[in-house]
Amino acid sequence: MLLGSIEAGGTKFVCAVGNEDYRIIDQTTFPTTNPEETLNQAVEFFAQFPELDAIGIASFGPIEIRRNSSEYGFITKTPKQGWSNTNFVKTIQDKISVPIFWTTDVNGSAYGEYTMSTLFNEKVDSIVYYTVGTGVGAGIVVNGEFLGTVGHPEMGHVQVNRHVDDLDFPGICPYHGDCLEGLVAGPTFEARTGKKGKDVPLNDSSWNIMAYYLAQAAIQSTLTLRPNKIVFGGGVISEPFLDMVRSHFDDLLNEYIEVPELKQYLTMPVVKNNGSATIGNFALALKELNK
Repeated sequence: MLLGSIEAGGTKFVCAVGNEDYRIIDQTTFPTTNPEETLNQAVEFFAQFPELDAIGIASFGPIEIRRNSSEYGFITKTPKQGWSNTNFVKTIQDKISVPIFWTTDVNGSAYGEYTMSTLFNEKVDSIVYYTVGTGVGAGIVVNGEFLGTVGHPEMGHVQVNRHVDDLDFPGICPYHGDCLEGLVAGPTFEARTGKKGKDVPLNDSSWNIMAYYLAQAAIQSTLTLRPNKIVFGGGVISEPFLDMVRSHFDDLLNEYIEVPELKQYLTMPVVKNNGSATIGNFALALKELNK
């Protein structure tokens, strides 16, 4: 059996083919340019595998996930220039006639982490996965199903309490200013400090401020959903930074409810190099095939 994965990011596409054991057989990466060029490259990659059985697609968004919608399979009103109202699924399926599972990029990552935890015999019924990079998003898996019916979660745009040392920073979200994404996404480093995140040392106060905001997001998910674990992935996340998040989380929760030991509860991805979405897409492709 051959399963396909498209991790469609705003900067790059990662396409892969693997087997039912979720082992990657072949993989390619290319820049996200315009829809025609980029989707054609994806089709050309999968055309090498005529025995392909199904594809899982995890895409940047917003996207339409309701199967009864006339716009199902579309990237809708995205800030990614040139990609609004792109019929992603039909474009792929017209050329590669196989079942397709369609979801958000962060849902794909969440499902990959859920799948791997199950394979490792870890008792995980529910996972919240945050990605913190160019933007911020989150996916939720409970008992093998995604939360979100009329649309997918937009947890990157929740409101958080402002840090006392960050009150003058307006945030960078074009819609909400100082929502979670507007305060912790990667580009906020340059907006705050004039430097890219990779050039900002961990002892810079901006890291601690951002950890405070992410801890609040984790508190919201904890108190609302009571998941088995919360995973943080994306280019901004590192273990030392996550330790800052854990510290703020501990202070904010103030022993109100019992949670697992924080290094097991607030974690980095099991799948290295932010590869969770590829594994998740394989699993979702298999799920679609077996419907």
